[in-house]
Amino acid sequence: MDISVILVSFNTIEMTKKALDDLFASDGNFEKEVFVIDNASRDNSAEVLRRDYPNITLIENKQNVGFGRANNQALPLIHSKYVLLLNTDAFVKPDTIKKTMQYMEAHPKCGMVGVKLLGRDGVLQPSCRYFPTPWNIFLERTNLKKLFKHTKLVDDMAWDHASVRSCDWVPGCYALIRKEVIDQVGLFDPRYFLYYEEVDHCFAAKRAGWDVVYFPDAPVVHIGGESAKLESAISSKSRQIESLQIESELLYFRKNHGLIGVFAHLLLNSLADFILFLKDFIKFRAPATIFFNLKRALFVWKTFFRTRLATQPTR
Repeated sequence: MDISVILVSFNTIEMTKKALDDLFASDGNFEKEVFVIDNASRDNSAEVLRRDYPNITLIENKQNVGFGRANNQALPLIHSKYVLLLNTDAFVKPDTIKKTMQYMEAHPKCGMVGVKLLGRDGVLQPSCRYFPTPWNIFLERTNLKKLFKHTKLVDDMAWDHASVRSCDWVPGCYALIRKEVIDQVGLFDPRYFLYYEEVDHCFAAKRAGWDVVYFPDAPVVHIGGESAKLESAISSKSRQIESLQIESELLYFRKNHGLIGVFAHLLLNSLADFILFLKDFIKFRAPATIFFNLKRALFVWKTFFRTRLATQPTR
């Protein structure tokens, strides 16, 4: 088998069907197998997938085990050269897989390829990203990035995204990975229930000597946030479930930057919340708005202790 495609489904059956239909319409002389892991959807996803897509391997979970853990479930069944992680709200074009595989074939040091991501309206989404640090997260949250223009922010959008480019990490909604990389460093750390699993994986791949590359010539339409908004309240800015994002962020910094790194993140995060509190206070915002960031800072510290100093997940 040339390529194994993994999709994780959670209450997005209509989008899952479109993602699969576009996937099976792909051009190219390669053999593919498709795995769908359904995370206990409540919209009859499993029933529809069993009926309408007999050529896929369907894994049905009795409970939502999270994004990374669900992807990992397909690994024992995979023996292909490449593994494609594809979100159910990400839609490939007929030549997307062919082009990205051709790039990988021509560049043996490339361990992972991401693509240009476009919203349903054609607007460019962050597709070629730098690793998060306590400092660049602080600058982004406080908007002090304007004073530190040479700092590499997680999302650098100030270029045309029209050329192949090495980067720190690519989003997991379309990530083509060399199976050799997975054999060497694994896929996703099961401690991440949602968010940061692909950042952590790219960090491990680059540390092992592999290149992570942004490839613009095979754009993918990505909706984003569809499963999250059905599960919990999401941030209007990032479309993420904030409590899970906070937890995963802490786990990431402790794992990859140690106790000093996670403490630096905690302190700068608290400083950012205090600065935002002062801004809202000075502008005479509503009380709920003024105290939101102080409550957030308290929640972050509580999560730090609930996760045993950012070493264990809460779910």
